[in-house]
Amino acid sequence: MSAAQPAPRKLDDLLARLAALHPKRIDLDLSRMHRILEALDHPERRLPPVIHVAGTNGKGSTVAFLRAICEAAGLRVHVYTSPHLVRLNERFRIAGELASDAQLEDAFARCERANGGAPITLFEIETAAAFLLFSQHIADVLLLEVGLGGRLDATNVVETPLASVITPVGLDHFEFLGDTLIKIATEKAGIIKRNVPVIVAEQQAEAQAVIEQTARKMRAPLFCATQEWHVGVEHGRLVYHDERGLLDVTAPRLFGRHQFDNAGLAIATLRAIPSLAIEPAAFEQGVVSAQWPARMQRLPAGTLATLAPQGCELWLDGGHNADGGRVAAAALADLGERVERPVVLIVGMMGNKDARAFLANFSGLTRHVLAVPILDNDNAMEPEALAAVARSLDLRADVMPGVTEALARLASLAYETPPRILITGSLYLAGHVLAENGTPPG
Repeated sequence: MSAAQPAPRKLDDLLARLAALHPKRIDLDLSRMHRILEALDHPERRLPPVIHVAGTNGKGSTVAFLRAICEAAGLRVHVYTSPHLVRLNERFRIAGELASDAQLEDAFARCERANGGAPITLFEIETAAAFLLFSQHIADVLLLEVGLGGRLDATNVVETPLASVITPVGLDHFEFLGDTLIKIATEKAGIIKRNVPVIVAEQQAEAQAVIEQTARKMRAPLFCATQEWHVGVEHGRLVYHDERGLLDVTAPRLFGRHQFDNAGLAIATLRAIPSLAIEPAAFEQGVVSAQWPARMQRLPAGTLATLAPQGCELWLDGGHNADGGRVAAAALADLGERVERPVVLIVGMMGNKDARAFLANFSGLTRHVLAVPILDNDNAMEPEALAAVARSLDLRADVMPGVTEALARLASLAYETPPRILITGSLYLAGHVLAENGTPPG
């Protein structure tokens, strides 16, 4: 599930062997996880208290806010997320620090021995390695992001988390989760555990109904956006309130109106867990300091930035489905209200994504799309097919061999006002961009 450059050589060899153990990259079934965890003497039972996060969009940003707030409160935090952008190490944060190559090599080698050559997907063994690492280091909380879906995701073996969190649920991964919002929401709601609080972002009505029904069945206390808690923007600040009172804090550094919602979800989660005892000052510091690469990230400098038209704005966003396109387009619209510039998209997408639903969000914002491949990825959409979709939406579309060439092409055009360029469509593409630009995530 790598998004960019390969891991260091020894670890790369390990991962290559492990990836060959199962014919499918994704095979949602918990039996293999239970088997390997038993062979490892159940590290999932020796973890710090877990906050489990599922959803279609916003999981990573919500985790980033949770981490920043908890660390501002002086808590030690483990974090498991996916996919990585440049290096595998990004997925494993141990008490605030990225796992080292040596730590990962040791954990994967132990998992390989425990697995004994039995069929297992790479993500499953990555998750087992994460549990092994986290069980060996003291922390106050573990932020555990679902990989895909929820009910049968490899992370869904923790029996009693501190809280279950569900970000906005949308249409994505049809081939694994089902072709309707109800089916997808049912899979996401599968992380809800008996008597464990569930904190829920604002949802479409069908998804909300599924989550509420599951919570009632599991007797799980429910804390829903616009019902038990509210978040909004007032005078450029984030204003949050629930039955415990009001918080008025500085706006997130992460750009876009949706990041206020993600920050609100993180605040609601931590306020639903009294045992963590987060003080108001930590919410303020955490919301403003949270960082999450490739989510409406400005690239003001770097190798690629020097190739772009002089005076332009260069942005990067890993959005890759209809809802991801919607929030990125809304962020561009907000930028346009502040300073108007022509908008250009450089887009690369995976072959299983709905390119039309994604690009339709931008039809009123841009007239020019440059379609590019995602290098070293056999499952990427052909740029010619992507360009055809853009043209069907009455967008001008050019096919380019890569992001470097696309930026050089734009630099050769005569713009009265330097453009606002958004590179988007895939986290895999975003990983390549960060690596090539020389701005890898820390």
